[in-house]
Amino acid sequence: MPEINNKAILQGIFAETAKANGWPFIDALAHYVRWTIIGKTAWSRTYEGKHVVLNELLRPLAEQLGGRNVVRAERFVADGDVVVVEGRNHSVTRSGREYPNRYCWIFEMRDGEIVEIIEIIDTQLITEVLAPPSTASSPHRSG
Repeated sequence: MPEINNKAILQGIFAETAKANGWPFIDALAHYVRWTIIGKTAWSRTYEGKHVVLNELLRPLAEQLGGRNVVRAERFVADGDVVVVEGRNHSVTRSGREYPNRYCWIFEMRDGEIVEIIEIIDTQLITEVLAPPSTASSPHRSG
């Protein structure tokens, strides 16, 4: 059944993100992926295309987390090409602040790849702990 395969793919990916290995997640992103972060933070918007996701979302986040982003999934619910994942972040920023965010991701899968992500997150925690992505990736920012 497709939902079992999609769920299994994401379970495997999140088994690795729990060990701070994000490469399987990155490898699973489709070239044309769309990632929407809900809310009104500096990070909240739709990132379109793998290149944009990597350079405007994941790289600035990795810079703030010192490259070590630990995310553990707690629940998976699948319905065909859609898999909902509840997760928690267990990372610490370069400045030493804990970043215990909670997530609800709605993944749309196609042919084993992630084609769309809608991320529902604690936006207040983002605002309190993370610098805006453009500031975070600036070479003049000290960490």
